[in-house]
Amino acid sequence: MLICEAIRAYFRKERFLEVETPLRVPVVAPEQYIVPFASESWFLSTSPELQMKRLLAAGYEKLFQMCHCFRKEERGRLHNPEFTMLEWYRAGADYTQIISDTEQLLLFVAEALGLGTTIHYQGKDIDLTPPWQRITVRDAFLRASGWDPIAAHDPERFDIDMVDKVMPALAPDRPTVIMDYPAACASLSRLKPGNPLVAERAEVFIGGLEIANAYSELNDAAEQERRFSAEIEKIRKEGKTALMPERFLEAIRHLPLCGGIALGVDRLVMLFCDTASIDDVIAFPSDML
Repeated sequence: MLICEAIRAYFRKERFLEVETPLRVPVVAPEQYIVPFASESWFLSTSPELQMKRLLAAGYEKLFQMCHCFRKEERGRLHNPEFTMLEWYRAGADYTQIISDTEQLLLFVAEALGLGTTIHYQGKDIDLTPPWQRITVRDAFLRASGWDPIAAHDPERFDIDMVDKVMPALAPDRPTVIMDYPAACASLSRLKPGNPLVAERAEVFIGGLEIANAYSELNDAAEQERRFSAEIEKIRKEGKTALMPERFLEAIRHLPLCGGIALGVDRLVMLFCDTASIDDVIAFPSDML
């Protein structure tokens, strides 16, 4: 609980508004590799993102939330079907500013725990002092696996090489931010001005753990509808259900330029408690109920 208290203290210090959004919703963001749990004709929330962005569109400029999220077919050393997510959004920000928030948040939590700027995780000392190392997807893949996924996107090879080659090559004693993902991996992020092959998306890796996923948020309703339509087609081809988030699309017509991030709280606790399994930081993992 001390970690969660420190997280809240940081955002209150930064004058963010803590919000609560529904855990049971009529529609979730259609994403091919995220499978929601059905709840009668609705769904358990896979992320509070759609609702939090609707609040941004309504005029709230700095929001954060810690909540439970639910995703089917996710169970393993780093995954539980029910988990805790921290998300925050800033009007007028982009992904670089959100990453700066992340640096300051983790340093704040470490100091609240009496750890200073260095934590010990799985036999390694990790220095959290900002700024963290930043590397583009292109450079990370060229160095670790010898190909450029921006010039020639191959989704299957991308996922395999990220886990088997890129992540193991990251510095073990410092957090690393991998930035500028292929446009095909843009999800709800906007494309980089002047370079439509790249999305303003970044992921934070610490001690071999993927901790957070940051975006410069897309606020073009027509482009977002096009992306959702493509995802819905893929999902339905697999015989699964997917719906268009109509109210979200209406709201983002009023969404300001903004940045946001989703951070896995359970993995953050793993990091600060020096444990390799999510089961060690959840009182009731799904197969222990």
